[in-house]
Amino acid sequence: MTGAYVEILRARHAARLLVGTLVGRLPNAVAALAILLFVRAEGGSYSLAGALAAVYGVANAIGQPVLGRVVDLHGQPRVQLPAAIASALAMAVFAFVGIAPLPLAYAAVAAAGLFTPPLEGGLRALWGSVLHKEGQVHTAYAMDAVAQEVMFTVGPLLLTLCASLWSAQAALLVLNVIGVLGALSVVVSPPSRAWRSAPREAHWLGALRSAGLLALLGAFLFVGVAMGSIAVAAVSYADDHGGDVVYGWLMAGLGLGALIGGTAYGARQWGGEPARRLRVLVALLAVCYLPLTLMPGAVAMTFLAVLAGVFLAPCIACAFVLVDRHAPQGTVTEAFSWLVTTFTVGASVGTGLAGPVVEAGGAFWGFAVPGAAGAVSLLVLLATGRVLAAPGRGAVVAASSENDPNRAVEPRFSSGDRA
Repeated sequence: MTGAYVEILRARHAARLLVGTLVGRLPNAVAALAILLFVRAEGGSYSLAGALAAVYGVANAIGQPVLGRVVDLHGQPRVQLPAAIASALAMAVFAFVGIAPLPLAYAAVAAAGLFTPPLEGGLRALWGSVLHKEGQVHTAYAMDAVAQEVMFTVGPLLLTLCASLWSAQAALLVLNVIGVLGALSVVVSPPSRAWRSAPREAHWLGALRSAGLLALLGAFLFVGVAMGSIAVAAVSYADDHGGDVVYGWLMAGLGLGALIGGTAYGARQWGGEPARRLRVLVALLAVCYLPLTLMPGAVAMTFLAVLAGVFLAPCIACAFVLVDRHAPQGTVTEAFSWLVTTFTVGASVGTGLAGPVVEAGGAFWGFAVPGAAGAVSLLVLLATGRVLAAPGRGAVVAASSENDPNRAVEPRFSSGDRA
């Protein structure tokens, strides 16, 4: 199973790009928790911490596709590193100023979210120039999805460790410095410096003029709703079955399931139409959420959480293939960034929706929301099946002049052309 991943990591620059991107995204991955810990250390309320974290999240959702478009226009080094530095400086202002004056605190976290570099979309844009086989790129997408689960598990541990050893303020500063170093490692690499987006048609909608991409974003909005709602329902369940420790095990179970599923999915080559495969994966994702409504004891519930997470990473990896396929020419970074934004917005909607549902009907109905959201996502995919199955308009076979600083003419595949 590990052979496909080892082959990718042995490719020149691949491991560096993957690790650098994960490290660079670390401040974003722990931002909500870091803001919470810092605000509480400053004597602020949970409501204030939640409001500041929400401002960061909204700004981040806005900034990702905007910066993604700028990356497509001007290249990665000119955008990613300055954005990472600007985001870190804004978070440093928040760390030193604290929660008073409050308008400055809000402005600082908003700027930190807005300027978060689109490293995630940038990495996926680079895979085609680093890995020269289509199957390897698809495996890299799966490995990327798995690595995210590891980051979202390790990141909070690093944050709490720094906060306990020093302070919440120091943790905020240290992790943002580490994030800048990760972004620096990526942008000074030869693939990042050499990468150029394909020529693009000037259009104010950018990547959003693709009907296939819009259909995919509509479906993944509800996958995000499922993820946001399951976290709230898990809190309600844990309150009656052991408290924070049980909640931690449930979240770890979801992450473990995604890691297992993503690793297995990326270890083999998949034939056939990716849009059809995504429908199957989303259907399985929705079905695996349903057993959570049984709400057995904590140990059994943890195993059900593992099952619920198994198909998440494969869904994300398959979605990456379709984004690459349907992104209009010259908009690939922006298109991937839109997927990140849509998923984030969906998770926020799911969190907001599940709260009243849990208050009105308890954890049972809270766990019913992810299954219902998965079903709606499947309906969107079924309704837009022809659009998603159609060849992407931006598909080209790119000459290496866009990615080869020596301008050697060597055709390479576009996964958007052959997915």
